[in-house]
Amino acid sequence: MPTITGAGVARIAATLVLAALGGLLAHGLGLPVAWLLGPVVAISLASVAGLDTRLPPVFRQVAFFILGVQAGSGVSPEAIGQLGLWPLSFAIQMVGVLAIVVVTYLYLRKFVGWSHETALFASLPGALAFVLAAASETRADMRSIIIVQTVRLLLLIGALTPALGWLEGGADVDAVARSHGGGLDDYAILLGISGALAWLGARLGVPGGMMLGALIGSALLHGADLSAVSVPQPIAVPCLIVLGALIGGRLHGIERSALVTLLPISLIAFLIGLAMSALAGAAAVLTLDLGPGKVALAYAPGALEALTVLAFQFAIDPAYVAAHHVVRFMGIAFVVPFLARRAKDAVES
Repeated sequence: MPTITGAGVARIAATLVLAALGGLLAHGLGLPVAWLLGPVVAISLASVAGLDTRLPPVFRQVAFFILGVQAGSGVSPEAIGQLGLWPLSFAIQMVGVLAIVVVTYLYLRKFVGWSHETALFASLPGALAFVLAAASETRADMRSIIIVQTVRLLLLIGALTPALGWLEGGADVDAVARSHGGGLDDYAILLGISGALAWLGARLGVPGGMMLGALIGSALLHGADLSAVSVPQPIAVPCLIVLGALIGGRLHGIERSALVTLLPISLIAFLIGLAMSALAGAAAVLTLDLGPGKVALAYAPGALEALTVLAFQFAIDPAYVAAHHVVRFMGIAFVVPFLARRAKDAVES
C-alpha cells in the first residue's frame, strides 16, 4: 500500500469535509437520499474545478462493505417469493440493453461522426473498467469514452433520485435506514457471514464483489428471517458520503474544455439510454406486474453500487436490483473482448 503523505491526508480530509457539507446542505433542503446526492454534486463540482478529489481504495472497500450489509437488510421473506419472475425480467432487461447500445451507437456514429470504435465503446452501458481496458487496445478516442460514460453515471444518479421520490410517493427515505434492535451476537453473526462473502466476492473478481458479497450474506439472513438488525445511521451516513465522493471524483483529471464540448453529446446519449431503459421497464411492469420504482432502478444503465444503495434507501428490493445489474455487467463484460478484437481486426485490415 502506498504511503500517504501529510499533504495527502489534508487533501483526503478536505474532500470528505466538502462531501459532508454537500450532504448536509442537501439534507437541509429536504432532497431525497441527501447524504448520497449532496456529496455527488459537491465533489463533481470540485473535480471539474481542478481539485484532486480522489480517495484511497480502503475508503471504497469499507464503504462498499457496510452499504452492502445495509442493502441486504432490506430483503424480506416476502421478496424471496418473487424469485420466479427474475429470469423473465432478466430477458426483458437484456433486450433493453441491446436497444441502448444499438441506438446510442447509431447516434454517435451517424449523427456525431465518431469513429466505429469510439461510438461502440461509448454506447455500452456500464462495466466501465472492462470497456476502457478493451477500448485501449483499439484506436478509440479514450477521452470521449470516459466523458460520455462518466456523465451518464452522474446524470443517472441526479435523475433517478428525485424520480424515485415521486414514484414512491415522497416517502421519508431516511427512515428506511434506521437500525432495528438487536444484541452484539446478532451483529457479530451478520457481519461475520457478510464479511466472509464480501471477501470471497472480492477474491473472485465478481463485479462489485465487496458490496455484492456483503449484500448476499445480509440478504440470506434477513430473507430467511434469521436476523432483524441493520446498520445504524451514524455508520451508514458516513459511508453514503464516501460513496458520493467516489462517484463525484470520477470527473477528476478530465479537462474542462473537453467536458464542456462533449457535454451536449453525453446528455443526448444519456437520454437515449434512459428512453430505451424506460421502454424495457414499461414492458416488464406491464407483463410481470412489478413495481415501476423497482424496475427503474434495476433497468437503469449503470452504477451497480450506487443504485443498489438507492434501492435500500427507498425500500425497493435491493437484491432484485443488484441481481439485474450483475447480469447486465456480466453480459457486457462477456462481449467486450469480442467487440475489441473485431474493432482491431477491422482497423488492421
